[in-house]
Amino acid sequence: IQLKFNKLFIVNQINRYTTIKNFINGQFIESNSQQFINVINPANNEVINRLPLSTIDELKQAEKGAIDAFKLWKEVPVQQRQRILFQFQQLIRDHTNELAECITTEQGKTLADAKGDIFRGLEVVESACNIGQSLMGETLENLSTGIDTYSYRQPLGVTAGIAPFNFPAMIPLWMFPVSIACGNTFILKPSEKVPNTSMILARLIQQAGLPDGVLQVIHGTHDAVNFICDAPSIRAISFVGGNEAGAH
Repeated sequence: IQLKFNKLFIVNQINRYTTIKNFINGQFIESNSQQFINVINPANNEVINRLPLSTIDELKQAEKGAIDAFKLWKEVPVQQRQRILFQFQQLIRDHTNELAECITTEQGKTLADAKGDIFRGLEVVESACNIGQSLMGETLENLSTGIDTYSYRQPLGVTAGIAPFNFPAMIPLWMFPVSIACGNTFILKPSEKVPNTSMILARLIQQAGLPDGVLQVIHGTHDAVNFICDAPSIRAISFVGGNEAGAH
């Protein structure tokens, strides 16, 4: 009887924590995974919530959604893409305290350091708001007799980012705002240790008007990384991490 009680207690302890969702095609979706990692507050070692290891079907769903969204997103004029980022940077400013508290809880930085983390990422978002200047092509008349040359800068397609734990806001903000401003779609895999900050950023950019599917957020460890690296549709990957992760 005591054994059964202890098992029940353990199950109840696990179930009382909220489970982080995937962000796929504009929806915050519960994962069907049976594998989870506890997200820990490093200040007191308490469990904050549970992170699912996204299933292969969920990873494929995110990939397909990004492929489909790219067909429309690449045709959106750069000025419209920039306006969404203008809204996004304002929402980051408005929600700085929420983001900072989240970073402090799941990563352990002081609130002042957490706000610095956010600000350094915000600077990149601000730069992406003027991405049009960097997307201009080049022309050269009379390169040779009767020959003119011209070049275009065009979006690649589906891109992805693998982020580390030490800068939960800054590094994701180095990645997906610039990529989507250039007309790409993006699949983000935040660190399994600090996923909540990326989920707030996903919520904010959706509120800014980003169309469904342009940004996808999935979770996991090695399997998710392997999927991103092996998927033929993913044309570029941004990675920041330590030696062990890089060697993998």
